[in-house]
Amino acid sequence: MIFTRLAIPDVILITPTVFSDDRGFFIESYHHEKFRQGGITDTFVQDNHSKSVQGTLRGLHYQLPPHAQAKLVRCIQGEIIDVAVDIRPNSPTYGHWVSHHLSSDNKQMIYVPDTFAHGFYVLSDTAEVEYKCSTTYAPQFERSIKYDDPTLMIDWQLIPGLPILLSKKDEAAPGFSK
Repeated sequence: MIFTRLAIPDVILITPTVFSDDRGFFIESYHHEKFRQGGITDTFVQDNHSKSVQGTLRGLHYQLPPHAQAKLVRCIQGEIIDVAVDIRPNSPTYGHWVSHHLSSDNKQMIYVPDTFAHGFYVLSDTAEVEYKCSTTYAPQFERSIKYDDPTLMIDWQLIPGLPILLSKKDEAAPGFSK
């Protein structure tokens, strides 16, 4: 496995070793000790799996302490653009974001620390996303940020002419304030 720190170094891209042959492939999608050596020390306690159609945008989501969630995100079918936004007020990268294409072809994963908001946009006809969380879902601590906040200026790589599909919660999300 290769662990690569992105432009915001706390967000880590994980590229697994892929063993391929005529039968298909095998990857180790999680190995606690290897992840610890790669800089990811969270213990993951919940796995989530979503399926979405093209044009779906999920996010930007986070949970407040003491239920803040670190996430380990991978796209097991299709392709998404995955986004992490630094929401740490005292951070030099506060309000900055990083993104990366995750797909069933590249088999890469993104580690999103618990101090970041997270979202993704579906580029392929459908996409299935699996992610591990460091704490369980706690709706009373859940928060959202409007995906198109003008302060953040996130390039979601939206497909021209395709409507953006949002949940009611994401439609009503407040903006980001610095």
